[in-house]
Amino acid sequence: MFYFMFRTSFLHGKQTIAASQSSNLVIFKRSIGLRLFSNSSNGHSFTVSYLTRKCGFSPELASRVSNFVRFETPEKPDSLIVFLENHGFSRTQIVNLIKRRPTLLLSDTEKTLLPKLEFLYSIGFSRLELAKLLSDYPTLLRFSLEKRIIPSFNLLRNLFQSDDKAIKSIKRYAGILVSDFEKSLLPNMNILRGIGVPESNILLQLHRKPRTLMFNPVRLEEIVEEVKRMGIDSSRKKFLVAVYAFRSMSKSTLEKKIDVYRRWGWSDQAINEAFRRYPMCMTVSEDKIMSTMDFLVNKMGYSLTRIAKQPSFLTRSLEKRIMPRALFARELISQGLVNEFKLSVLFDASEKVFIRMYIDRFVNKAPELLKLYREKLKISGKKHRSELA
Repeated sequence: MFYFMFRTSFLHGKQTIAASQSSNLVIFKRSIGLRLFSNSSNGHSFTVSYLTRKCGFSPELASRVSNFVRFETPEKPDSLIVFLENHGFSRTQIVNLIKRRPTLLLSDTEKTLLPKLEFLYSIGFSRLELAKLLSDYPTLLRFSLEKRIIPSFNLLRNLFQSDDKAIKSIKRYAGILVSDFEKSLLPNMNILRGIGVPESNILLQLHRKPRTLMFNPVRLEEIVEEVKRMGIDSSRKKFLVAVYAFRSMSKSTLEKKIDVYRRWGWSDQAINEAFRRYPMCMTVSEDKIMSTMDFLVNKMGYSLTRIAKQPSFLTRSLEKRIMPRALFARELISQGLVNEFKLSVLFDASEKVFIRMYIDRFVNKAPELLKLYREKLKISGKKHRSELA
């Protein structure tokens, strides 16, 4: 009996101690969890406060950004802002950079950012150029200088045999400096070489529109076949313009645009002919195709055949170029000064050339022509704005 009572008492005491230890452990864990939550909450609120106060973010934007980066002291973010200011970044560019790459707020500016900027300065970028480049494409700062940026620049320089052309290509598309050339650029160049595109044309395209060659090679092979079916010779410069046109949109978008031309009465043969003449006519938005065709066909009386044979001007501004010049041309014809216009000349000529060809040429016969043209510019702008209202 005594043994039993002792054992029960002992076990009961042990259970009490265990229960007490368990209870203390739960309290301890809760305390740690609460402290961690409190720290996280403090970091969140400080980050939101800093971004609204220092960067001018709205509370909603600051809260969203704080989901990606948090800090409890201003040292690192202040350091980043001062660093960027010292390198010529404007306030707007700094804010844009932080919006798009908020993790930069925690950067070690001297170790991670300064070497990249110094390299880009060394190859020829000015402070203003670099500030614009990085605020437009801040992803560049995420990549390794030694493993990606320097090798990419060296490869571009070797391809072009020119530092200047390499830099201009980067300015047009900064992503080329951090792209994986083995997966996109080099295979795509080989595809184009294999179908007879001259090397000079490939390099010209890389220089002027580098994004054209920076995508999945499987898709490029599909596009190449589509362009070849349209009847464009791969040895001509126009071939890569057509590749760019197809590259700029999805297949479904292209079909929608073709359908718009069909609704205006163009046959498939006319559409193909227009594309072969000027591939960029397929890059125009559906709304712009509709509004331009409506103006030229319904208001000006131009024939569909005539437009299809000279489609280059479809990419021009309806308000600033097509409407005022078409209205002015009608006046010239009505006065007997001109019998007919070639549409590509009428709408594609630069402003300087247009004034020389159609205003200065007849200044003695009709000295009021320049005034008349300026009136047409104003009228077309008012008409366009009223149609949008």
